[in-house]
Amino acid sequence: MFYRHSQKGRIAVIIVYVDDIILTGDDVDEIRCLKEHLALEFEIKDLGPLKYFLGMEVARSKKGLVVSQKKYVIDLLKEAGMSGCRPADTPIDPNVKFENKEGRLVDKGQYQRLVGKLIYLSHTRPDIAFAVSLFYSYSRNIFILSFSSLLK
Repeated sequence: MFYRHSQKGRIAVIIVYVDDIILTGDDVDEIRCLKEHLALEFEIKDLGPLKYFLGMEVARSKKGLVVSQKKYVIDLLKEAGMSGCRPADTPIDPNVKFENKEGRLVDKGQYQRLVGKLIYLSHTRPDIAFAVSLFYSYSRNIFILSFSSLLK
């Protein structure tokens, strides 16, 4: 992310991720100049107002921007075989302990991929961050008990 403040107190921001670029800010002239300069060096295409970026949907309202990962969640639920599940008020009991050493071990790679996706999801869902951090801390010995809790 790079930004530039003008002498008039306006700002232009450029966010780059691999080959995706977002230009934003309240300095319309600087944004226009940035687009022109980038077009001299690269083949660019202006896709208009931001709608989707890195798995996050962006919607505009009178109150501002709303960032959502609804499609990401739907895809994640399908991948975990939980398309028909219902939401829970509390993602996890804060006093839960995963100490069942007698359970059957779960595929560590599958568990870690799912936890990684949940970490990414917590960018727009801070309400699940605590639960995800618990599951991350148990990523060495994953038993069915903790895996089924993760899927909830």
